[in-house]
Amino acid sequence: MRIFVTGATGFIGSHLVMRLASEGNLIHAIYRTLSKTNEIAHENIKWFCADLMDLEGLEKAMQGCEQVYHIAALATVWENEPGDFRKHNVQGTVNILTLARKLGIKSIVFTSTAGVFGPSFNKEITEESISKLKYFTNYESSKAECEKLITSWVVKGLRIVIVNPTRVYGPGILNESNSVTKMVIKYLNGKWYFIPGNGKSIGNYVYVDDVVNGHILAMKKGKAGERYILGGENVSYNYFFDTIIQISNKRFPLFRLPLFLMLGFANFLILLNNIFRIKPVITPAHIRKFNYNWIISSQKSKNELGYTITNLYDGLLKTIKWINQE
Repeated sequence: MRIFVTGATGFIGSHLVMRLASEGNLIHAIYRTLSKTNEIAHENIKWFCADLMDLEGLEKAMQGCEQVYHIAALATVWENEPGDFRKHNVQGTVNILTLARKLGIKSIVFTSTAGVFGPSFNKEITEESISKLKYFTNYESSKAECEKLITSWVVKGLRIVIVNPTRVYGPGILNESNSVTKMVIKYLNGKWYFIPGNGKSIGNYVYVDDVVNGHILAMKKGKAGERYILGGENVSYNYFFDTIIQISNKRFPLFRLPLFLMLGFANFLILLNNIFRIKPVITPAHIRKFNYNWIISSQKSKNELGYTITNLYDGLLKTIKWINQE
């Protein structure tokens, strides 16, 4: 089968194309920077130079394909120009869907984020959850907008299934989408010094192979227009770092940093950007997310797709073994 994949040079996408290619599928993947394709080599992967704004290049890459995995997105902490998230994520998605309909490709998996559901309050987050707060970041807002427009494209006859990964970690490309693994590496090197707040805030951490499996299961079994959370275990920051310490047998000082100090630091980074155009590594919006729990359920994916979860200990064990081999 010929399958078109966007975001193939990214963290999740690189794992997905290698898995699909190894199963005998012919993958059409796009790139912007040729060097990023060097470590994603397989005889069943055909590369095309294009981006989400390049309709001609996209159409050439999508020709003859039967399925689309649309993973590519602007997922950085900071947008260089106002509207960048909406341009790349929303308009980019419209471009993919427009061409898919034109070329008769009906089966599409769209990668969103669990962030669109907002934090948990009195009960765990599910696909039916509606955020009680405004979206923390423009990235989340752009993904929510994409999900809304997908409804109209399903009516037009496209089978689009939405997947919502949580905090993904594991071996692979160390970009902003793999920030959890980068944090683990820094801790193991004695270069990570703090835990947000009192460390009791809960987040959901999912191993990258589970996310890849979830994408493929969504393509096979997912219902058009439905959302499927691809999550892992719900644990606190304290538990997360305790697990790293247990596996690695490395214990470094970790300071519980009050959120008001973290907000002050993030605002200082914004000031530096305004004056010197230095890109912030974190923003106040991201810090505010630490105030909340993100207790998330993947039960729908388990029930309808057959999705399974790697427990945190085993996932971190595999990740740390990979880090130590690098």
